[in-house]
Amino acid sequence: MNILHLKYAVEVEKTRSINKAAENLFMSQPNLSRAVKELEESLGITIFKRTTKGIEITPQGEEFLGYAKKILLQIDQVEALYKGDAEKKQTFSISVPRASYVSDAFVRFAKEIDLSREAEILYKETNSMRAISNILQSDYNLGIIRFQTAFEKYFDAMLHEKRLKSELVREFSYAAVMSRDNPLAKKDFIEFEDLRDYIEIAHADPYVPSLPMAEARKAELSEFVNKRIFVFERGSQMELLKNVPSTFMWVSPISQETLNSCNLVMKQCHDNKKVYKDLLIYREEYRFSALDELFIKKLNEVKNEY
Repeated sequence: MNILHLKYAVEVEKTRSINKAAENLFMSQPNLSRAVKELEESLGITIFKRTTKGIEITPQGEEFLGYAKKILLQIDQVEALYKGDAEKKQTFSISVPRASYVSDAFVRFAKEIDLSREAEILYKETNSMRAISNILQSDYNLGIIRFQTAFEKYFDAMLHEKRLKSELVREFSYAAVMSRDNPLAKKDFIEFEDLRDYIEIAHADPYVPSLPMAEARKAELSEFVNKRIFVFERGSQMELLKNVPSTFMWVSPISQETLNSCNLVMKQCHDNKKVYKDLLIYREEYRFSALDELFIKKLNEVKNEY
């Protein structure tokens, strides 16, 4: 077993395809297959199982790949340290839910990036499963996941299985946000029945462990609404809310400044009993960088202000 074998195995896991992995590694498919076979024989385990649907990872293989990625990460960190790359380039990467308070924290964070040094910043808005996957497979360092407390045990089990640590960012219930021109904007409080004739703007990619997509959407969406627009991108969601008075959306806390700039109002709904948690997640062995610490500081600032 050598470092190249570790890199080969991790690339196969990432692509779930020997052919695609070989292409990414600039080597032939037979040579990659041979290297993976040699690795499995040297370890005495089967890492990958080939099926009609492609490559599957065995339980022993998943355990091994977890160690392999840790080793490769440590090698990268050592090389960066002694080659001086850590001083030359600032790096930061995070996957987050579509949340205004997280976006506001990121803007404050971006204002304080050291302009005298190179910087590579990755900020991706996505669902919880992809945030977890980005850390495990796509070299993202941080993630923020969101889930209903009703599904907390499933997410806790998944984080434990994937060897990811977590810290609570905030706990909340959704409020409804809508245009100031929406007739409901004049009410002090709204009820589910008030929203029946309006269009719900919803995230297009909800995720709940162990549930198929149809059930996940049912768990996340309003049962009393039969008119929806599914959108992936948060900016488009805000534009729809701003310009189509017949729309509304369930949201985590939004600043008054953002509401004013988009001509929106946020209304509490006493019928909405669902409670959500946002968790910061990262690999067990990961140590926060200076930029990570700066982002977390800004996140806490915004959380305390809202």
